[in-house]
Amino acid sequence: MNSKNLAIGVLSITAVILFVGIILVNVQPNAAVASNVSSYGGDFTITVGRVTRDTEILYVLDNTTQRLLAYGIDRRSGAVNILDKADLSTVVPPGAVQGRR
Repeated sequence: MNSKNLAIGVLSITAVILFVGIILVNVQPNAAVASNVSSYGGDFTITVGRVTRDTEILYVLDNTTQRLLAYGIDRRSGAVNILDKADLSTVVPPGAVQGRR
């Protein structure tokens, strides 16, 4: 066996290994990585959440009045409905003693 045949053999095996690696990387489904993304702009903070496979929730927080609206978005029908409202100014933070300031 001369050096040219050895070099061709090594390069061929390396090419097959790299080709199999590319196939394995591209066949696997991509994981969703944007689950806890929120945006802050001016007086509002907006974030999203998922209820079911076809329904997502858009949370809109008014930072000045401390009010929260949760909009349900149905991807199949395109309908947008208000699911819940909350006044966050009345919520007591964890560990706080009520009645003291």
